[in-house]
Amino acid sequence: MQENTPDNSALGKTSTYVTQYDASLLFPIPRAAKRAEIGLGASLPFFGMDIWNAYEVSWLNLRGKPQIAIATFMVPADSHNIIESKSFKLYLNSFNQTKLADSDALLTLLKQDISAGFGAPVQIKLTLPEQFSQYQFGELSGLLLDRLDIDVDQYSPNTALLKSDSEAAPIEETLVSHLLKSNCLVTGQPDWASVQIHYVGAPIEQEGLLKYLIGFRNHNEFHEQCVERIFNDILVACKPQKLAVYARYTRRGGLDINPWRSNFSSNQTPSNLRNSRQ
Repeated sequence: MQENTPDNSALGKTSTYVTQYDASLLFPIPRAAKRAEIGLGASLPFFGMDIWNAYEVSWLNLRGKPQIAIATFMVPADSHNIIESKSFKLYLNSFNQTKLADSDALLTLLKQDISAGFGAPVQIKLTLPEQFSQYQFGELSGLLLDRLDIDVDQYSPNTALLKSDSEAAPIEETLVSHLLKSNCLVTGQPDWASVQIHYVGAPIEQEGLLKYLIGFRNHNEFHEQCVERIFNDILVACKPQKLAVYARYTRRGGLDINPWRSNFSSNQTPSNLRNSRQ
């Protein structure tokens, strides 16, 4: 059977919004092809997850009254697939006129369908309205690369800009930029993000790193693929002993996707605090 590709997804096409539950709307795309494009094979140089937040989740109770929630999906980076985000939105909207006994019934269906789509168990949390006040905002911590006063004339990723001082003693450093912009692989629509890079190793030349990140401005790839490209490019060019890359993308269609990749163990997964732009 032919595998799904971005070109035959619902992206960029007129779609009918189904309002009765339909799991077939989910459109999985294998991760392998884009990983092979950047030289990654079956043995990945990282682990991690994609944190999805869905703010437009609604269904009906058995008396027909609308219910709402915010859903968080923790997708392992070693899952077989990603799910194309428009299909994810169409799937979630298919619950809008669907009657369910309670939020647990919704959670059961989400776990079943989403895990099947990604090809791996996905952790899912529903936050109900009475818990909304628990949500907080926070920004990625680290030294801001955007403070640098630089000239920029390249708007596609250039790994030649990535350099480290191999003669210097190793350091541990966390760097942040809010200037990451890429474009949807199919539609070309802009995707905006903040990115945090934590590493241990030879000092990375900050001006070149910022220019490299800005270079994604005309680059077409899905969020997860951009973060894996950034991780792999820094790992190959700068050879840090430890590396983690985390991006917080602004939402589209009520969904934000926040990929995190790391090659060293940590007792904590990255914070899911919503950034100001989210």
